[in-house]
Amino acid sequence: GLHCSGGQITEALLKERDKLAKWNGIPLLLQKLYENSHPNSDFSECQSILKEISPLLSMEAMAFVTDDNRKPAQEAAFPNTYTFDLFGGVDVSVSGFLFRKLFNQLLSFCIAVSDDLIKDCLSILYNTCICTEGVTKRLAERNDFVLFLFTLMTNKKTFLQTATLIEDILGVKKEMIQLEDIPNLASLVSSFDQQQLANFCRILAVTISELDTGSDDKHTLLAKNAQQKKNGGPSRAEVNQATLLNIPGFVERLCKLATRKVSETTGTSNFLQELEEWYTWLDNALVLDALMRVANEEAEQSSTESSDESGLANTSARTQLPQSMKIMHEIMYKLEVLYVLCVLLMGRQRNQVHKMIAEFKLIPGLNNLFDKLIWRKHSASTLVLHGHNQNCDCSPDITLKIQFLRLLQSFSDHHENKYLLLNSQELNELSAISLKANIPEVDAVVNTDRSLVCDGKRGLLTRLLQVMKKEPAESSFRFWQARAVESFLRGATSYADQMFLLKRGLLEHILYCIVDSECKSRDVLQSYFDLLGELMKFNIDAFKRFNKYINTDEKFQIFLNQINSSLVDSNMLVRCITLSLDRFENQSDIKVAEVLSECRLLSYMSQMSMRMSFLFRLINIIHVQTLTQENVSCLNTSLVILMLARRKEKLPFYLHKLQEMEYVKKYPGFILNNFHSLLRFWQQHYLNKDKDSTCLENSSCISFTYWKETVSILLSPDRTSPCAIVSYIDEAYMDIDRDFSEE
Repeated sequence: GLHCSGGQITEALLKERDKLAKWNGIPLLLQKLYENSHPNSDFSECQSILKEISPLLSMEAMAFVTDDNRKPAQEAAFPNTYTFDLFGGVDVSVSGFLFRKLFNQLLSFCIAVSDDLIKDCLSILYNTCICTEGVTKRLAERNDFVLFLFTLMTNKKTFLQTATLIEDILGVKKEMIQLEDIPNLASLVSSFDQQQLANFCRILAVTISELDTGSDDKHTLLAKNAQQKKNGGPSRAEVNQATLLNIPGFVERLCKLATRKVSETTGTSNFLQELEEWYTWLDNALVLDALMRVANEEAEQSSTESSDESGLANTSARTQLPQSMKIMHEIMYKLEVLYVLCVLLMGRQRNQVHKMIAEFKLIPGLNNLFDKLIWRKHSASTLVLHGHNQNCDCSPDITLKIQFLRLLQSFSDHHENKYLLLNSQELNELSAISLKANIPEVDAVVNTDRSLVCDGKRGLLTRLLQVMKKEPAESSFRFWQARAVESFLRGATSYADQMFLLKRGLLEHILYCIVDSECKSRDVLQSYFDLLGELMKFNIDAFKRFNKYINTDEKFQIFLNQINSSLVDSNMLVRCITLSLDRFENQSDIKVAEVLSECRLLSYMSQMSMRMSFLFRLINIIHVQTLTQENVSCLNTSLVILMLARRKEKLPFYLHKLQEMEYVKKYPGFILNNFHSLLRFWQQHYLNKDKDSTCLENSSCISFTYWKETVSILLSPDRTSPCAIVSYIDEAYMDIDRDFSEE
């Protein structure tokens, strides 16, 4: 009951209790604050009270932030903050904010006072949030308060405090806020300088991301489809993305921030002052001593490199400190900005964002930063945050690289603009490859605006290939690098694109990783198999190169073991080999015939028993209830095998074989019943008007109509049809009437 009655307890009682409970005088101070926080009271009085409370709380917050274990706060550990909250301090502060809104005129007389007043209020709220559970949630529930905090961001002096508090509050808010509700959002954003805009991106990140995207691959498709039905319209995050895109010049400023060079940032004096603000506020206060270490190491290095100049070592430490800090800062800013751009590139307005990003030369700009900033050499300057080692994924250097690779992946995925990742010579090379092979050039290459492509010796794609080849075997970047290159190849297969990468030794590099270094990481293997599939699909030269590299039975066996160790990870490659084999068999080219007879991989896949074995296992590892974005590809791969069989009028033969395999396993019906349910789900999922079927068409070169027909034929209820699944399940074992509920 103390919450509401903080103002009514007698002073004597509080003093008495205070000694016993070690409340450090906080309740008394709060009582005074309560009395003084009315519209017509004296703010200088409030000011001095807040000044007394603030240090009591900030010491605890600092202790909390620097404590490695960061356990949830207990009242015993942070008595002052707990007491402050217990006696309604948070509510007084918030109501203080709200009446400040109402009595702006009154306060305009004492602007100087009120700035500091806000600063103290923010500081107290922030420290209470850090140390006391539940406070952040209470603040988050007050929508008016959250929106009001945004308006405080126009105030330069309190910008960082406000931003940090907003970030914490949005982190626990159940309902995403709507950016369009923020008063004068466009003018607020245009009032920010570039540094503030970068900090603002940290906040925006929360508002434009779908709440559960983290484990997108792991959510079952049933659950996702049910969720979409329930939501109907665009989600709050999508509405927020649209709001941002409507702010004039917003994307252009992000592109400028993302591509500016470290040398273009503010001068040193200005910069150090900005740093001070930063480190007093963010939990990166720990970055400071790390940076001091970095500077000293840089100095030591330069002194060991040239002993003549060892006298200069100390001065170099002093001059280099701002430089390493500048780089670190720039990395932290770019991180936030690239994240926002990446989310927008994957959203509903993708094409609009693509146009803007091309026009504002984001890609050539990032290309120019590649060596100096994004993939800079790791010397002593690898920043290690306390308690982390330098390979842990939370160092800003590492996060920036991953963010950059994710941006490249979403940029080139199924989009014509992907050719902006090359420079002019490289584009000419693509044309030359097409000319030599006597195939027409890809339209997108011809239509690429040469004034917007990368400049310099190399484009971004070839730079990426270079670092990819040098990456140590156990590096966590391998997955993201492979994904980025694979997305460049996605879409309709382009022979010239494949040859461009094959000429640069990509196939041998991938095979080295899969076979020679026997890569064990499931994620990396999956991304390498997917990339290998895109690189080899329909490309006879690639199969020739494969055979030259995998030149012993022993190597081939290791390769097969890797494929078989997890079909969820390798099925896209299996699909590509099957499709390629089918096309090669139908060609009457002497070179193709030669490779067909020599290539271990193609001979292996041309055995009917091998294709059957893959088909059986692919259907066996998935069930409607466990389908996700990640493993649904197994279903599509099994369909590809059967569509190719249908073209050769072998469908009944394949179904009969599946039935035989069930009997061998002494479990009649279990594969075919499951397959029947999976195909019914397939119809529900892909015949949805929102579903994009072009991906299935592009990747298989089989028309979507043929996909649909094949599924209908297989699902036909006619037990006399030789192509219907039901014809191969004995009545006694039929188990297909049950409807699967959308769990």
